[in-house]
Amino acid sequence: MKPLLIACVASVIPFAALADHVLGGADIANGEAVYAESCASCHGARLEGQPDWQSPGPDGVMPAPPHDETGHTWHHDSQLLFDYTKFGGQAALEARGVKGFTSGMPAFEEVLSDAEIRDVLGFIRSTWPDRVQEVQDMRGHQSGG
Repeated sequence: MKPLLIACVASVIPFAALADHVLGGADIANGEAVYAESCASCHGARLEGQPDWQSPGPDGVMPAPPHDETGHTWHHDSQLLFDYTKFGGQAALEARGVKGFTSGMPAFEEVLSDAEIRDVLGFIRSTWPDRVQEVQDMRGHQSGG
């Protein structure tokens, strides 16, 4: 009986760990539409980002990075991505103790609802290959609030 119990518990753990996932219940189709309207002008219609996105512009601000698997979006936990979008890059990084980095990412708090932000992030995530999604899943994903 113990092997069966262990197998049952092991099969439930991943689902329990993702129960409060920040992107849980994202509407991918809505996320794609909101992305096209609110994000594509900077991050590209195909999530390709701006040219030379790894080099700061003359103003010291980094260009918008790609959100496809070639960028670094998937290197971050979903809560940071949510906060970065909602509160803006500068505020999100400063809240995590990162100082001295000038982010050009504006806050969308007054533009998009929390659900729309989750939908956009869910859409972006849905475009990544399975292996990239698996790596990103290893990051923390619990909602802070």
